[in-house]
Amino acid sequence: MHAYFIAGTDTEIGKTTIACGLLHAARLAGMSTAAAKPVASGCEKTAAGLRNSDALGLLGECTLSLRYEQVNPFAFAPAIAPHLAAREVGIKLDVASLVPPVREVLALGADFTVVEGAGGWRVPLAGEESLSDLAIELGLPVILVVGVRLGCINHAVLSAEAILHDGLPLAGWVANIVDPATSRIEENLATLAERLPAPCIGRVPRLPNATPAAVASHLDLGILDLPA
Repeated sequence: MHAYFIAGTDTEIGKTTIACGLLHAARLAGMSTAAAKPVASGCEKTAAGLRNSDALGLLGECTLSLRYEQVNPFAFAPAIAPHLAAREVGIKLDVASLVPPVREVLALGADFTVVEGAGGWRVPLAGEESLSDLAIELGLPVILVVGVRLGCINHAVLSAEAILHDGLPLAGWVANIVDPATSRIEENLATLAERLPAPCIGRVPRLPNATPAAVASHLDLGILDLPA
């Protein structure tokens, strides 16, 4: 069993795209897969209830039979910070409420499981808690998705420092080229490789159609000591 917490250097930098790619790569390697995105805002109202496109994408890459509510137990309509969206509907969004449903997914025993966060490492929950406290409570190694654009080195190094300071291993990082017009991309990637204390799992270019299969072709699970 291998399980990882997927964190990002910021919001809108492709965490779900990379998470789905990782799951797809695991499937291609013959592994069973499962996923959780415990909290999501910006959900759409459907006949079945609130649904989040990112959570649906993760669900589509799970080989184990999971209900939507297992993947995404806390779904909110407003596209705002999760703790604010939860507050608007009178829900206390804290680690104590998030841990049980995620552990339920982990307990299924898939060969490869990802738990995707929201936004960056220090996204607030209720009180003084942050979503990073969930990763700490679960004790999961972290895969950091670096959105490659202007300022990414600072965001990536600070995120890695916070992850390690919180006592979690940084299993690896993925360079997701969100802005291909960024100046000196190769130099930026070289600097990231020098300064991040973990191996690069892959470099994903800006794809015209970023399907899980297309993204998976740019990732190397062997770096995580998994079947490649």
